[in-house]
Amino acid sequence: MSEQENIVIEPATEADLDELSELLGELFAEESDFRPDKDRQLRGLRLIFEQPSRGRVFVLRCDGAIVGMINLLFTISTAEGGFVMLLEDLVVHKKYQDKGYGSKLLQYAIDFAKQKNFLRITLLTDRPENVAQAFFRKHGFVESSMIPMRLWIAPQKESDQ
Repeated sequence: MSEQENIVIEPATEADLDELSELLGELFAEESDFRPDKDRQLRGLRLIFEQPSRGRVFVLRCDGAIVGMINLLFTISTAEGGFVMLLEDLVVHKKYQDKGYGSKLLQYAIDFAKQKNFLRITLLTDRPENVAQAFFRKHGFVESSMIPMRLWIAPQKESDQ
């Protein structure tokens, strides 16, 4: 990173939606469980934006351009007895990777969690062992003995409700 770069991490805005959905498309193109779908990504981002109690989306801008984003969702853990976060997405544009931007975004999220008294951050990474797992371990994340399981629910049509 050159010294003259102006790096800012700040909350994403509605004006960023299109670019953020493109970033998510890059991420989901690489994940085996998901497929890029711009309409779904936009809908999900809007749901976060309209209710700040649901979570936050932060962007990292370099000289004004969005180069990365992190998406944090908020919930409550009965095990922890308080508020916890789900780190849903962390993505940096391909051409900006390996420059420390992902680490800056993740550290920002960790600091945010501490300031707001969250008790835990949970995330999912792809299997098998990959670069993402090593990245998160480097930042203090540890593997859980729990395994994720999912049940996809088909959206109900208006006439079914």
